[in-house]
Amino acid sequence: MARKGSEISAVGVAEHGNSAILVTVAPDGRLLDRRRIDLTHGLPTHPYHHEGSWAVGRYVGSPWARKISLPEAIALVERVREAAALGARAGLEALAAAVPLPIGHIALRACPTLPATTEERIADTRAANVADSVMYREALATAAAARGWSVHWYEREPALHDAAIERAVRAMGRAAGPPWQAKHKLAAAAALALTPPG
Repeated sequence: MARKGSEISAVGVAEHGNSAILVTVAPDGRLLDRRRIDLTHGLPTHPYHHEGSWAVGRYVGSPWARKISLPEAIALVERVREAAALGARAGLEALAAAVPLPIGHIALRACPTLPATTEERIADTRAANVADSVMYREALATAAAARGWSVHWYEREPALHDAAIERAVRAMGRAAGPPWQAKHKLAAAAALALTPPG
């Protein structure tokens, strides 16, 4: 299955809640595929930030808060984590089957350092605010690594502020047509950074 590096495509990812926009580009910068995948069909999308926060007494006065115990919130996070792992594997498998070139690289937004355990992440307000997004990015990274893809982590701002990549993203969007939203642009920029336009 190994091919020359010049024949390997790259995927850029921009996550959004429990879904992700994937933009796949060829080594010459051509758009091969764009799609949105859902990682956790039917489950709560932000178990750290919502249910976890409710379990430790955040947002008590909010009309949308519900009563949930800390053990229940931790168990929910684990269910969502398992579902995200399955969803990431299925989503990347479908993508790999659809594109005409083998995929060798994936770019995901860099993750902040978080406390080690689910309970600690729930208890820490800052961590709880980003832990769901991190969980989904980690699920995609693990699924990609299992497929033999190299995983690259990008910072949001540099990905969008390289002049050559910016021009390539604009041209790609014009050629592709709608939808070509901010998430598509970010994912495309991240993929193009792995296959720099000439």
